[in-house]
Amino acid sequence: MRFAPTMIAGVVVVEADPVLDDRGAFARLHCPAEFADAGIDFAPAQTSLSRNTAALTLRGMHYQPAPHGETKLVRVVRGRIFDVALDLRPGSATLGRWTGVELDAAGARALFIPEGVAHGFLTLEPDTDVLYQIAPMFEPGHGEGVRWNDPAFAIAWPAAPQVISERDASYADYRPEPGPGGR
Repeated sequence: MRFAPTMIAGVVVVEADPVLDDRGAFARLHCPAEFADAGIDFAPAQTSLSRNTAALTLRGMHYQPAPHGETKLVRVVRGRIFDVALDLRPGSATLGRWTGVELDAAGARALFIPEGVAHGFLTLEPDTDVLYQIAPMFEPGHGEGVRWNDPAFAIAWPAAPQVISERDASYADYRPEPGPGGR
């Protein structure tokens, strides 16, 4: 595997190194030792699948705040998405910045998203399946989000969503947590 840092600390593109032969290909997608060698402490506790029937379906921008924060390794197993990570970590040098990468089933590329970073994606093809490996276990009732089109972030989505949940469409404008000495 190859690990390519993004402009947001801790958000990493993970590239598989498939071995090709007459049968096709075989690739390791997660190896705790290789992740540790890259400085990433990640032991998935849960694997989830997001099935999306329509192109231009938007899911996000979701996160779980501390003490229920999650790390995620996201990859496409069918179809294609524009995947976005948005830094919401107080005190981070890149607070409020985002990075986006296209993921598809053919490329076997993934995006690692650390705790405190919101995640969302827009499907670019119909019948797109997105696989999540998550640590620690998801804690129901603690999920939060920010609006996909909040002007505070100005995420450059490649197209307008055609399918979006009422919850994802109606998050309030982002209000940063006050720091020490703040209001």
